[in-house]
Amino acid sequence: MSTELHVDCAIVGGGPAGLVLALALVRRGIRAVVMEKHADFLRDFRGDTIHPSTQDLLAEFGLLDAFLARRHDDMQRVTFSWYGTELTLADFTRLPTRRKVMTFMPQWDFLDLIANAAARHPEFTLLRSTRATGLIHDGGRVVGVTGDGPDGEVSIRARLVVDASGRDSDVRAAAGLAPMGMASAMDVLWFRIPKAAGERQPFIQAGSGLVIAIDRGDFFQVAHVIPAGTWHGTDADLDATKQRVGRVAPSMADAVAAITLDDVHLLRVRLERLRRWYVDGMLCIGDSAHAMSPAGGVGINLAIQDAVATARILGSALREGTPTPADLHRVQRRRMWPTRVTQFVQHRMQGPLIAEREQDAPLPFALRMLRDHPRLTRVTARFVGLGARPESL
Repeated sequence: MSTELHVDCAIVGGGPAGLVLALALVRRGIRAVVMEKHADFLRDFRGDTIHPSTQDLLAEFGLLDAFLARRHDDMQRVTFSWYGTELTLADFTRLPTRRKVMTFMPQWDFLDLIANAAARHPEFTLLRSTRATGLIHDGGRVVGVTGDGPDGEVSIRARLVVDASGRDSDVRAAAGLAPMGMASAMDVLWFRIPKAAGERQPFIQAGSGLVIAIDRGDFFQVAHVIPAGTWHGTDADLDATKQRVGRVAPSMADAVAAITLDDVHLLRVRLERLRRWYVDGMLCIGDSAHAMSPAGGVGINLAIQDAVATARILGSALREGTPTPADLHRVQRRRMWPTRVTQFVQHRMQGPLIAEREQDAPLPFALRMLRDHPRLTRVTARFVGLGARPESL
């Protein structure tokens, strides 16, 4: 069985960038289809930080109350434990935003919220369990995308195709777009450990590497930053990981001692971006345009800001006709500067994040500055909480 659809915008990828773009477009009366390869949003080890600027966007969408009604945790300050010495990395309490906190919510809950809001508009269609298989061309222009869904082949004709399918995008490759990368010095190991009733762990602990603990209610989701290329999935790698985490976070040592190789998931960190985000008829946003490091948890924020800028800049063109390459270039021009700034900072952060130092070693210079000059934590809060170039509807 074959299905053919005709819409204004076909979006590949039902992550934060794709769904927020769809919501922003259908609110403008623009027909949008999102093609999502999974049946649901329930995937573990995904970013779940909702920054203050994103919460302002939720308020503009009229969704902030619904967002806050879902299970979440707020953080006014990002704190940091260096071998037991407590420091503040970012203080959100003075940001010019509605909510002066960074909020943690499982990404599947956030995506459900956005998808449900978009579904209230007749212009929105979400195709689940549908994997993009190729692009449709007319002459030298992209005019649609094909997919394989539960009921067979899908063909979507659109004035614009937006690829928001992530850093390993086949759609991007089919368009002949290839990213350029900066050397990444780190990878991230993700795993879970059980949580006892009333137990608390510092959000970030460091010294001999870096350990982040996200409180999921009945367990901690743990990220451990390691030097790039040093994890090969062997028993020796697992033993070394347990020893490093035990040195940095002694309170986790017993729980981490029980994890197995099957419990550990590797994220190979890539810092890369496209020189050109578009071809005639197709635009890349989010991780498809620029893969970010998990440092600062800013990747989701940046992707959502891409989506909002895309809808604002291209909304009129999609309502009135077909966006031109010049229109698509306007989106790239708007969003390239914050991408470059963010990646530059993340690249500079890699060394301090993975450095192994003895317990009696002095604090790194950047941490000494934050300790001795607390006002600097407002600067880091703006970078993390707002981003280099916040967007609005």
